[in-house]
Amino acid sequence: MLTVDFAHLPLGPGDRVLDLGCGGGRHAFEVLKRGADVVAFDQDPEELDKVAGMFAAMDKAGEVPEGATAETVAGDALSMPFEDGGFDCVIAAEVLEHIPDDMAAMREIVRVLKPGGHVAVTVPSFLPERVCWALSEAYHTAPGGHIRIYTLAELKAKLKATGLEIGIHHHAHALHTPYWWIKCAVGLDNADHPIAKAYHDLLVWDIMQRPAVTRLAETVLNPVLGKSVVLYARKPETV
Repeated sequence: MLTVDFAHLPLGPGDRVLDLGCGGGRHAFEVLKRGADVVAFDQDPEELDKVAGMFAAMDKAGEVPEGATAETVAGDALSMPFEDGGFDCVIAAEVLEHIPDDMAAMREIVRVLKPGGHVAVTVPSFLPERVCWALSEAYHTAPGGHIRIYTLAELKAKLKATGLEIGIHHHAHALHTPYWWIKCAVGLDNADHPIAKAYHDLLVWDIMQRPAVTRLAETVLNPVLGKSVVLYARKPETV
């Protein structure tokens, strides 16, 4: 399930892309399928092992375009082991809300991005996230959890302060918002609650089948209930 809309992110063969805080690797896999060279970066070695395994499986299945490369790198988002201007594109999906010094992470993104390069940043949307915090203290106090709620204006201002040119934005995953509200209300660890389980099954069905009715519903609801906001930006040719 992708949060970034690659129609708004120009990349292709020959581009080098950093998936910062790649997690399970969903965006890294899509980048590789599009023929770009991808570096999946995360601080969790176990997650990276799984991502590397999927890269190998994709290659074996013939899903990797000729010439495209993929690698995993472990490290800290505040001090990345990459050269200045080494990437044509950086994706930071659902990462910044976890980092205490988010401005330092943003500056690192700009540092490793080539002049003229593009970045896609996604964070939880303000309204859905605010409701989750109100319903469950555990949602935002667990170790490694979300430590802030961004407004769109704040996110834009912080990224602009690092020197980026701010582009368009959109919201995503409106159908997932009620699920997280239910989870927060009944208990984050209560996976067997009948309402939470039923809604989870609905989401799995939607992801697998992608019926027109739910796709239309999510498109209509995204501007208000989208769980994530996605912002696209560009590093100027000269800073």
